[in-house]
This record gives sequence, C-alpha cells and structure tokens, in this order.
Amino acid sequence: MLFGAAALARASQDDADRALEVLLRYGVNHIDTAARYGDSELRIGPWMARHRKDFFLATKTGSRTAREAREDLHRSLERLRVDHVDLIQLHSLGHPDDWDRAMGPDGALEACVRAKAEGLARFIGVTGHGWTIAAMHRRSLARYDFDSVLLPYNFFMAQDARYREAFESVLAICRERHTAVQVIKSIARGPWATTERTHSTWYQPLEAQADIDRAVHWALGVPGVHLNTAGDLALLPKVLDAAARYERRPSDADMSALAASARMTSLFGLPT
Repeated sequence: MLFGAAALARASQDDADRALEVLLRYGVNHIDTAARYGDSELRIGPWMARHRKDFFLATKTGSRTAREAREDLHRSLERLRVDHVDLIQLHSLGHPDDWDRAMGPDGALEACVRAKAEGLARFIGVTGHGWTIAAMHRRSLARYDFDSVLLPYNFFMAQDARYREAFESVLAICRERHTAVQVIKSIARGPWATTERTHSTWYQPLEAQADIDRAVHWALGVPGVHLNTAGDLALLPKVLDAAARYERRPSDADMSALAASARMTSLFGLPT
C-alpha cells in the first residue's frame, strides 16, 4: 500500500501527524506526494527527522522543461527536509504535447535523469489520469526504462475493453521489466453530483466500509499492483483496514452489484 499524500494538501500539522500514526500502525512504508499537492510536502517534512528510514519517499514534478523540473525537485527537497527522494515522477503526463516537451531535448525527463545521477533521486517514474493514460504509459516505457508507472484502475474502468486491454498490456511490460505499477482511484464512485462535498477528494468516493472493502479487494486482486490510498484523511483508515483484511478478490457479480447500487460513473468523460 502507498499513502496518497494528496490527502495532506490542506491539512493542519496536527491532522497530518495523526495520519502518520495511522500509517505506522498499519505498516505503510511508501509516501506518494507531489510538488503540486498544496501543503502536502510541508506537512511531511517534520516526519522525516524521526522517520526518514521508515518510508520510501516519492514526489512528482508537473513541469515539462528541465529547468523548471529541476527547480521543482530542489524546492520539494527543501520542503520535505531531505537530501534526496526515493522516487521522482513526471506528474500527469497524458497529453501528447506535454509528452513531447517533457521527453524531448531540455525536457523534464532530462532533469530527472540528471537528479538520479547526482543522488537526488533513486528512481524515476511517470504518472497520469484518464482513459488514454495506459496507452500513453506504453509510449513512455518505449521511450525510457521507467522504474514505476501510476494510473487509475477500478472495476468500472475495467469494463471498458479498450482501457482494460491497454492496462493489461502495460502491466505485462512492467512485469517483464520489474517496473512497479501503482494504482489509483480504486474507490472512486464518480464525479461529485452536488456542490456539497463531504470529502477532500476531487471525485465522489465510496464511503461505506463494506463498499470500500469490495473495491479495495478487487484492486488488490490484480497480481503485482501497489494500491494508492484515496486523497482524504477520513477515508485513510477505512482503506487501510480493508487492505489489512484482504483474503480474496470479489466476483464480477459482486462488483457489478456494487457498481449498480453505487451508480458508478466515469471520472474522465466518455472513453476514447
């Protein structure tokens, strides 16, 4: 399990410290944050003085040029109060124009490769959202031997044959290369249907423990994936509790019933 530290974007330090206790209690040892996650890096910084060796620390740069990506990383190191991160990721690299810039001359990838050579990062990854991201990750893996990929996957998205096939293709490549596959949006229900939001996630999540159990257990049933927790501190213990009790993957019939009862819909518009 990974801790999705977007949950700390607007959290107080007290709330963040309580989240740390939850992570330690469940034995979570991977923190996934980003330069663009509000105050997240600032909230994690105080943890590092006592717990740097306890966590695999990952952050992201959303910049596309080498200069800006390098500036992002140095700022992240300062905010996190560390001299290196374990993983630096190209954030949300799904649009072809962004991809061309980040992967081209003087692009963000060059900055990450240089950071790795200088000992500022141990590994390099790529992340993204949307219906086309699995196909884009295939393209990224053809361009560079990334150490990790991060992308959405849940039962609803798996019902789209094109996305499922693209995801499985990426998974096969990553298994062959021993590349880590990190999955997000496992408990997504759909876009917020009202303006009154009960959680800090940008999408409406499943909330009942039984529903979260089924969604988390279904995602954990994909061999070799690492599950990222939702970006909401109130949901954190529910997701970790579900993961701790995982025994078997729910049947497709069980998941179809959940999708129908929860009225699951697409987070990313119509599949393309």
